Amino acid sequence: MSNLDAFLDKLQEEIFDEAKQALGERGFDRWRNPKHNGRMENPDGWGRVTGECGDTMEIYLKFKDNQVAKGSYFTDGCASSMVSASFAVELTLGKTPEQLTDITADHILAAIGRLPDDDVHCTTLAARTIQAAVDNYMGTMVKKV
Repeated sequence: MSNLDAFLDKLQEEIFDEAKQALGERGFDRWRNPKHNGRMENPDGWGRVTGECGDTMEIYLKFKDNQVAKGSYFTDGCASSMVSASFAVELTLGKTPEQLTDITADHILAAIGRLPDDDVHCTTLAARTIQAAVDNYMGTMVKKV
């Protein structure tokens, strides 16, 4: 192994250690192995919100029998934004529109475990984006009636 390879391995290990400290085990694992990531074609409900930090988050929901059957997200934000969106989508699965309105930033943070204090606002962004997707879905449902 060359000196450069050894240096890069050590640097990668330090980055991962810092990320584990910041995101916790569940957050770190989700950062390394994202779930529900990507824009969805033809969602039933879609929300897009830009947070005070400048991160933009999108959440897509597909309903079946008045419950979320599938969800996904896209964000241009930091690791905490991505992790928050991923866990937020996970919390929507199997829920009715009425139950979705009860999902808060605290629920999302509890699912993750922890985030750096400076990044906790990402959970609020995710909760707001879920609400935007629900509002979009409900507005679409009203138009269909």
